Amino acid sequence: MDADRTRRRRALWASFVGTGIEFYDFYIYATAASLVFGQIFFPKGDPGVQQMAAFATLAVAFFARPVGAAVFGHYGDRVGRKATLVASLLTMGLSTTLVAFLPTYETAGWVAPFALCVLRFGQGFGLGGEWGGAALLAVENAPPGWRARFGSAPQMGAPAGFIAANGLFLLLGLWLSPAEFAAWGWRLPFLLSAALVLVGLWVRLKLTETPEFKAALAQAPPAKVPLGEVVGRHGGVLIGGTLGAVCCFATYYIATAFLLGWGTKSLGYPMQDFLACQLIAILFMAGGIYLAAWTADARWDPRRVLAGGCVLVAASGFVIAPLMGAGLGGVFVFLSLLLFAMGFVYGPLSAWLTDLFPARVRYTGVSMAFNIAGVIGGGLTPVAAQKLAMDHGLAAVGWYLSAMAVLSLVALLALRGAAD
Repeated sequence: MDADRTRRRRALWASFVGTGIEFYDFYIYATAASLVFGQIFFPKGDPGVQQMAAFATLAVAFFARPVGAAVFGHYGDRVGRKATLVASLLTMGLSTTLVAFLPTYETAGWVAPFALCVLRFGQGFGLGGEWGGAALLAVENAPPGWRARFGSAPQMGAPAGFIAANGLFLLLGLWLSPAEFAAWGWRLPFLLSAALVLVGLWVRLKLTETPEFKAALAQAPPAKVPLGEVVGRHGGVLIGGTLGAVCCFATYYIATAFLLGWGTKSLGYPMQDFLACQLIAILFMAGGIYLAAWTADARWDPRRVLAGGCVLVAASGFVIAPLMGAGLGGVFVFLSLLLFAMGFVYGPLSAWLTDLFPARVRYTGVSMAFNIAGVIGGGLTPVAAQKLAMDHGLAAVGWYLSAMAVLSLVALLALRGAAD
């Protein structure tokens, strides 16, 4: 019994810490892209076009994530969760750290944005194997009746990584002048990633394989081509799981990357004040994650809770324009509302996706569903939102957000019974 508690505690800690570090890496890029990458890595021109170019580099990682999901999922289902999670952390950590050493467009021309996109691809490739493995590590170690709450451990890594990333940018904005921040200050969060990755490796090297993975190996040899088995035998579930996860990506990247850029550059809110609003509002997301996970275990089930979250997100889309234009108070209210709803479309996601696939191909199935959803819901969302806002105003961004929520809601309803 003591050994089981120790194993579970290590699994929860490793899934939370590792995912927190991975999301820190991902979010410092999104924050830097919102604030400075447009003018640093692209030719001088219209600020809105520069911002769209910076957001376009965000999309590179989302298209890399399914590739990483296929590769890391293959080894995660054949070799094991532990070694694969270590490899994914190293891949993303190295890619993030190297961003700190990139030249600017002024000094290197086209080489600068090209190198930025290469490293962004590395980030996405590493994260493609991270979230699925961390979710399985937590859920497959859960005692009966605790799968959603254990599965919320990697989800909590998202707000933790966001707080660390944006908190650091907030401090840099307070300590440095705008010129110093644009010249070299933005590089510091990327340098810090190297130290954080060492912490994550120390935690993950202490892990053992999950009981469900061991049981699957005892019953039959691992799948020779896990991706082929997922597509061939579980294709419908893969599509449904993918569409069911779209809403969480669209919600998050509108609430953070897009609105940070739009709020500071188009609406004129001070960067430090807007970051402070986001940092406090992200606590509502953390509360929503745990409340949703507890509800999924104790009262309903993950699918129903996720569906309720989609309804909340869809409703939030109709108030984005009036609240974002109502001063910092309105900004805080909208971000808190939207990120709280985000907790409900994200908190139970680990448990729901995990139970859609058999253990022998689960790493591949969960990773592919989650990361293809990232392409649809997150990869192009900041670019699309920027274009919609420039052409039609923020109300159109709200319609886009509501449409993504309805898409996920339909998928969740269509998969009724698959994971109940």
